[in-house]
Amino acid sequence: MSASRVASGARDGDAKRVSRSAPARLHPSIDVPGEYRVMRVGVLLAPRDGAVPPSAAAVVIDVLRATSTLSAARAHGAARILPAASPEEAAALRRQHPGALLCGERESLKIPGFDLGNSPLEYDPARVAGRTLIFCSTNGSRALVSASRARRRLLGAFVNARAVIEALEGEREVMVVCAGNRGAPSLEDAACAGLLCERLERRGAVVGGGAARLARSLAPRDAAEVQAVVQGSAHGRELRALGARYAADVEWCAELDRLGGADAIELGG
Repeated sequence: MSASRVASGARDGDAKRVSRSAPARLHPSIDVPGEYRVMRVGVLLAPRDGAVPPSAAAVVIDVLRATSTLSAARAHGAARILPAASPEEAAALRRQHPGALLCGERESLKIPGFDLGNSPLEYDPARVAGRTLIFCSTNGSRALVSASRARRRLLGAFVNARAVIEALEGEREVMVVCAGNRGAPSLEDAACAGLLCERLERRGAVVGGGAARLARSLAPRDAAEVQAVVQGSAHGRELRALGARYAADVEWCAELDRLGGADAIELGG
């Protein structure tokens, strides 16, 4: 992806590159001889309550930083993730699970009184192995909650993209839910959705709807393009402006396929 393409997205605002779209209409299954049915994939460029059907496997994406961070937490031994839409809901969950860690952020900053923030570098095995994490963030946890009706919820990000594709093997209906940023679509999440769609298409999936086609057009072609998209996105620039620690988070979240294994994509429990 050329630098001019990223710069253009930055100048015009990500919302112009990734327009707010209605939930994608999924293609009907395609019957072929035998029991096999083709996987159907749709995309939501921003979460919508009730938009994910109960029959679907939902892949929730918040590249910067929630699903990248939670993938790191699970890869480092966290037992399960309990998403909360608000700090008040997180506190209520903590009363039900007194041994759990309170984790998350508001407007990129760790919530006062919480045990951990939203940096993937915080979630090392010494802190999270064997623990239940109650997670609340500005965008990502809300997207996870919005997909709570789904039969299965997976954590999607550039860092675990290969593991997500492997975990979806055999699914018939997939909805990719982008968290976006403050209610609007974001370039990095849409591009990650596009990359997943492109990889699933290679395996024979049918990707349907305008949102999915738009995401597919933004799919990075390689690891260098992933770096360009994430670093050049509006939220990436916003985080890097907060200082070196946040810049390190952005760099970590922009590394393609750095995590593997089922634990890096499942909420656990």
